[in-house]
Amino acid sequence: MNEQYKDSDLRDILKRTKRIAVVGVSMNEVRPSFYVARYLKLKGFDVVPVNPAHAGKTAFGATVLGSLSDVEVGVDMVDIFRRSEHVPPVVEEALERFPGLQTIWMQIGVWHEEAAEKARARGVDVVMNRCPKIEYQRLFGELRMGGFNTGVISSKL
Repeated sequence: MNEQYKDSDLRDILKRTKRIAVVGVSMNEVRPSFYVARYLKLKGFDVVPVNPAHAGKTAFGATVLGSLSDVEVGVDMVDIFRRSEHVPPVVEEALERFPGLQTIWMQIGVWHEEAAEKARARGVDVVMNRCPKIEYQRLFGELRMGGFNTGVISSKL
């Protein structure tokens, strides 16, 4: 449950990713799924919001879709904001729908080893129990500006 990831691997994932489906996105601005998706959009990622409870609404300039099956163009990453027991069908749908999928990312507190193994067997990278917003900020220098020790050494000021 306490997965260890190399900073270089996380950095590579975030650098190569352009389009992210955020499954379980909320319309409530104080919910992590809302502000993480908004942050990723502000950083230049193409964010596809997915949540059947909000399908048809607009978030971050995009229409919220009811499921991954409604996504018309492929995505590089599926970011999952669902409880761990709901992960397997999301991963199944993602693997079926997106042949070029590169990453399954499960948010903080979310992990499912069987679903992760299924994705890895298809050549998809898996990150569990981490947040792409936090990792982006940590790995690309934004947290240092707030005085946080990120564990990343850089010569940039």
